[in-house]
Amino acid sequence: MSASPLPAVQPAVETLLGRSWLALLARIAVALPFLLSGLAKLADFGGATIEVRGLTGLEPAALFAVLVIATQLGGSALLIAGGRHAWIGAVALAGFTAIATLFAHAFWVKPAAERVLHQNIFFEHVSIIGGLALLAILAARSSGKARP
Repeated sequence: MSASPLPAVQPAVETLLGRSWLALLARIAVALPFLLSGLAKLADFGGATIEVRGLTGLEPAALFAVLVIATQLGGSALLIAGGRHAWIGAVALAGFTAIATLFAHAFWVKPAAERVLHQNIFFEHVSIIGGLALLAILAARSSGKARP
């Protein structure tokens, strides 16, 4: 039997994962869709209000649009900045994604022609929520907020 190559690779992987630039790049990659969406909504606030009203029916739609923009931009900023408050940004974005997904992609109530599309999007968003939850856990642990 030959020895597994994993022990030889592990130090290199740990070194790479310990690079702060890689962690920053990963946080930017995760936050980027939320950041861009928040900026687009800020640039077209009327459209954001219409979107909120159309997807949720919530009123006053303008107030909810402000909350969406604040969550997307604030959560993204906290996550990208890293440090002891990154977990707050990750939790805010995960919560927002869960709520938005339930409103926009509830595949079980969609017409048959749209069901598969929305089911795929729904579960892609579940994956994003899982990634954000993992980021929140890791950020909280590294800041001393949570212990294993």
